[in-house]
Amino acid sequence: MSSEDLEKYEAEMELQLYREYRDVVGLFTHVVETERRFYLTNHVDLQPRSTESGETYFEVTMADAWVWDMHRAARFVKNVRVVTFKDVNVEEITKSDLDLPADPGD
Repeated sequence: MSSEDLEKYEAEMELQLYREYRDVVGLFTHVVETERRFYLTNHVDLQPRSTESGETYFEVTMADAWVWDMHRAARFVKNVRVVTFKDVNVEEITKSDLDLPADPGD
């Protein structure tokens, strides 16, 4: 497989993932971004924690989530727990956020 073939395959996978995201985003109420992943979920609990040395980390638990990851065979996850020292962004999805641009390939 050439590097061009690999790039084409990855672009096709990314487009397929975007289309799946577009189809499922209306099912969820929250977007959660971590350093490594992007999630859609209806239940999120974010708890700041401290180590014994005083460093702050975050524990995020989610239920019934969808994961943006083109390398996963199944993107729907029943329960997710993330522990990170990095930033975590949690946003509530508003109805106007669901107005996505039309896909020119459809």
